[in-house]
Amino acid sequence: MNALPANPPGESHATLLGQLGNRSIVFVGLMGAGKTAIGRKLATMLSLPFMDSDHEIESVSRMTVPELFERYGESEFRALEQRVILRLLENGPQVLSTGGGAFMNAQTREGIAAHGVSVWLKADLDLLMDRVSKKQNRPLLKSPDPRGVLERLMEQRYPVYATSDVTVPTREERKEIIAAEVLTALCQHFGIEQIAATGEVES
Repeated sequence: MNALPANPPGESHATLLGQLGNRSIVFVGLMGAGKTAIGRKLATMLSLPFMDSDHEIESVSRMTVPELFERYGESEFRALEQRVILRLLENGPQVLSTGGGAFMNAQTREGIAAHGVSVWLKADLDLLMDRVSKKQNRPLLKSPDPRGVLERLMEQRYPVYATSDVTVPTREERKEIIAAEVLTALCQHFGIEQIAATGEVES
């Protein structure tokens, strides 16, 4: 079996960006998976702009996501989210982090498939619970049993997230490590041979 010669990190990045063209790298996954933190780090590694759909929604509506949920309900929020993400996808190449429910919308998935490469950060329940319990701004978790809510969301959403182009397991590890693993997975997705990412991980 003849392996292709591996590209040094700089060439791998350039080749990946060439394959990406005007598309966006779109992070999907449940709340607490680290989409924003890992997305920012990956954007820095690739010298791409970073956008967060929740932040953009808050900017255009001048309301927080919890306020939008409370005032308009989830279905109205999802409609706004869809419009914002489809507009953001016109601005590639970039790294885009999306809210946990965004990928469940069929039109949003179609838009991401047409204008992006989807990356699912797959996290286990204990990791998500540990992270989301530290924040009180999760509208879907305003429940006496937030763990049960998360379990149900995992049952509903993981089969849909699993249709993403790339799946990267995440865990309690430095974001530089996970971002490097995402980069490696993207290179594999595009058939780019890459030297081990150790040299790219910042201390």
